Amino acid sequence: MNEIREIEKEYMKKRVRHFHVGDTVKVHLRVKEGERERVQVFEGTVIAMKGGSINESFTVRKISYGVGVERVFPLHSPLIKKIDIKRKGDVRRAKLYYLRERVGKGIVVKEKVGVPGEDSEQPKPEETKVEQPKAEETKAENTEQKAENTDQKS
Repeated sequence: MNEIREIEKEYMKKRVRHFHVGDTVKVHLRVKEGERERVQVFEGTVIAMKGGSINESFTVRKISYGVGVERVFPLHSPLIKKIDIKRKGDVRRAKLYYLRERVGKGIVVKEKVGVPGEDSEQPKPEETKVEQPKAEETKAENTEQKAENTDQKS
């Protein structure tokens, strides 16, 4: 049994992004068309993960022109160039197959807010605070500007 795991380790990717069911991901996939090779992006919600070791796979669902499209990707496939996590989902299920029956905004998974240990891209409340000038200062500035405008006209 250990011999099989040794062989499987050779084919497993060393560094894999950790994502979970409910996350919105972008899967960059190598596609070969004739002699050319290009990267195709599939963006959607992860609705299932199954298997383990070299057999681990995940299912991504997206809506394309009003039609639901699901695709199963082997996690350690050499055709997957990279996986970008767009947003973390807050779900309480291991499989989100119930999203297949949902329509419109019912498909959207809640976003996980304040994930510990991760850098949030949103600015902190202290950074967004803008000091408002006092009313006296703005009146003084307005009178100075009016004085300058009248000097320029004459």
